[in-house]
Amino acid sequence: MGTTVNRQFGPKRRYNSTRRAENAAATRRFILESARELFIGQGYGRTTVAQIAERASVAVDTIYATVGRKPALMRELVESSISGRDHAVPAGQREYVQRIEAADTATEKLELYAAAITSIQQRLAPIFLALRDAAATDDDCKSLWHEIGERRAANMRLFAASLRSTGELRSDLTDQQVADVIWSMNATEYWVLLVGERGWTPKQFQKWLLDAWARLLMAA
Repeated sequence: MGTTVNRQFGPKRRYNSTRRAENAAATRRFILESARELFIGQGYGRTTVAQIAERASVAVDTIYATVGRKPALMRELVESSISGRDHAVPAGQREYVQRIEAADTATEKLELYAAAITSIQQRLAPIFLALRDAAATDDDCKSLWHEIGERRAANMRLFAASLRSTGELRSDLTDQQVADVIWSMNATEYWVLLVGERGWTPKQFQKWLLDAWARLLMAA
């Protein structure tokens, strides 16, 4: 009898476990989507967890248990916008970074990175501007803003070294200068100026980045 019961109910338990995981993932996604819409639409400071819960049709405690408090929501939104996944991915594990490292020429590396930045900014720019504005008055957001900026700068130093290894960079520029030039032009603010305010298409922006970086950084 016991064997029969286990045979009957074993698969159902596995099915229920899968459904619970799927439901939990869907709930997390609804919460983050709701937080993103509100942070972008009315600002981080004016958004309450209760408003996010109402928009996502969940309880406030569900948000705390699933993602965390407001600073955790902002961090998750920024990290997932950068990675293009539903969670943070370290730079070295991102597919485009691995392709850049494998490329043989500086032109190939810059081309891959210009394409990656164009794709990232389409996801990142709206929430990153919300973070920037929140950083003016909220200590948690200020800390995250500086953390992301420093991380970008460190990654650009690694990128500059990768470009230098091809032997194609200008000899009168240090790796730090190369990193700073790329760091400034891959910023959300630069994207917003050209795409958001001047009406450039993403394709135009991508082409411009590659052309500008090649002219500024590579030896004649």
